[in-house]
Amino acid sequence: MGNGPGRDAASRTGETERRFRRDAPHPAHPLGNRHNAQQRNRCFVSIQQTGPAAPHTTRPRTGAGARHGASPLPHVAGLSPLPVDLAAMLDALPVGVALLDTDCTIRLMNRALETLTGFTTAEVRGIPCRHALRASICLHRCPLRRPLTTASGVTVATASGAHYDLADDGERSPTPQAQEGDILNRHRRRIPVRMSMAPLRDADGRVVGWLHAVEDLTLVRELEEKTAKGEAFGPLVGRSVAMERVFQALPAVAQNDTPLLVTGETGTGKDTLAEAVHKASSRAREPFVKASLSSLPEFLAESELFGHRKGAFPGADENKPGRFRMAQGGTLYLTEIGDLPLSIQGRLLAFLDEGVIYPVGATEPASCDVRLVVATNRDPEQLVAEGRLREDLFRRLSAVRLHLPPLRERGEDIEFLLNHFMGHFAARLKKTVRGCSGKALRTLLDYPFPGNVRELRNIAEYAVTLCHGETVMPAHLPAYLFQAKAEARRAERERRAGRALSPQSPLSPLSPLADNEQSAAQQGMPGDAAEPLARASVSDLERRLIADALHRTGNRRGEAAELLGWGRSTLWRKMKQYGMC
Repeated sequence: MGNGPGRDAASRTGETERRFRRDAPHPAHPLGNRHNAQQRNRCFVSIQQTGPAAPHTTRPRTGAGARHGASPLPHVAGLSPLPVDLAAMLDALPVGVALLDTDCTIRLMNRALETLTGFTTAEVRGIPCRHALRASICLHRCPLRRPLTTASGVTVATASGAHYDLADDGERSPTPQAQEGDILNRHRRRIPVRMSMAPLRDADGRVVGWLHAVEDLTLVRELEEKTAKGEAFGPLVGRSVAMERVFQALPAVAQNDTPLLVTGETGTGKDTLAEAVHKASSRAREPFVKASLSSLPEFLAESELFGHRKGAFPGADENKPGRFRMAQGGTLYLTEIGDLPLSIQGRLLAFLDEGVIYPVGATEPASCDVRLVVATNRDPEQLVAEGRLREDLFRRLSAVRLHLPPLRERGEDIEFLLNHFMGHFAARLKKTVRGCSGKALRTLLDYPFPGNVRELRNIAEYAVTLCHGETVMPAHLPAYLFQAKAEARRAERERRAGRALSPQSPLSPLSPLADNEQSAAQQGMPGDAAEPLARASVSDLERRLIADALHRTGNRRGEAAELLGWGRSTLWRKMKQYGMC
């Protein structure tokens, strides 16, 4: 209801209206008739209406007016010759807005706030705002509940329980604030919000109400949580630019049945990627079969992959389905395509072209519906150049190709993955580990991680296992990290000095023997007496390195030898020498 006729109607019923302006212009008169230019640019609103509607507002209401109940609603005066429906104006805002009176009881909520809280204005009109919004800040951080004493020593508490700071003249003068918290809606769902409250004043500057804005922060919180956790595709996580490219391509790759070639260094997560692609594909309910055939002779690898018929070769006492048949309808993952014999590669090419396989000893082909995913930790073009990978098979496989970058090229992912793995192992081992000290973190960030993500995961598990507090210290990290760092420093000093000694030379600063001889010399020991100590120290160091490499690779000697930079025979010989076989 507006000014003018509405005021006469209110007078007839004996009710008093609370207005932002007590003498607003009559709608029949131009704005300039009774007011100067400064007042002409201001508009006012009545926030309480208890009398009957004025003649020009008694027409049937639809939309916002009907939604808020049958009682008359506030109107804005001064924008036009006739009052403007305030409810319709507030409904156009995308932010939740509530109009409160001086007792902080609700008089009006717009459509956005009704949707947010689940309550309509008709249901909550006249009750304190804290009972309708049920916000966390209402308990202790409400900007209107600050019982401060003024110079006159007066503090007023309203019936709603809200306390206001009073100025010397008795007028309320709070400062508008914005605070973040959450509200509990009608369905008992917590919604993160940003809330702000500003006073509404009349023409004389007196506070006659409050405007309460409530902004839904659900999407903001989801985005923050997603940023904190990083991007993810199944068990793969990361937030570096290099991994974002991989995550963007994975959904389309997963929905495609074309053969997939996955490249990347050892430990970058090729196995995990292959399984994640399978689980995101339409074949997810069918088997995922992994085949690692690099250590098998050719005839056994062929039988393992394609199966065989009874009597196909000595020892074939019964039919064997093979990995292709085991993966029927699903995905077959070959871990290292470059290690397969060329004859088997030719049979793989025939399967890709015709969709059939020939088990060993069979005369009839067997149809097979399988998606083929292959991986290699070497450059496939280099494998083709060396003759270890058929060029026609490579061209067929490389139609869809994904490359997993090494950890050293993933920037911020090192610290992100470290925290991710430590949190995982802390929960599994029921530890309270929360992070790394500055020195421990710098040591890890300076390490090149030749074993990539797998090595970082093993380091995190090792550190959490040894740590008994909340912070991982340098003493909780594997010793080889510090030796690698020291060797890198010595190599840098060698390069700068222009010396080019071999690392295997007993005189090289990179040699552990040189370190022990130098230590013995510093302690005043002769070189002959220091030699047994040096040999013992080197043996002990090698024994620890071997044990740590085997632990990190799950006792897989081939991977341990590769991690140490040795040949398999060298690792076996040293293990036998130290009694570790």
